[in-house]
Amino acid sequence: MGRTFPSVRQGVNSTADRWARSARALKREDQKYGERLAELAKQHSSEAFVACDDPLEAVVFSVLVEILKQQDLHEIRE
Repeated sequence: MGRTFPSVRQGVNSTADRWARSARALKREDQKYGERLAELAKQHSSEAFVACDDPLEAVVFSVLVEILKQQDLHEIRE
């Protein structure tokens, strides 16, 4: 028997896809940031989704982890 509700991974992919479409509605100079957020949302698909029941929570967690990693890399370079 198949699933009657989407998995967290499917929910994350759906959210990231919506974010990518939304990015196209932004001002041209902001579109690259919206697209990047959509990419970051999928970065931790396996790790983040195991502990999260809510797809949006998993997406936000994944994006925040990636932002913090980039911040650390930037600080190391300085």
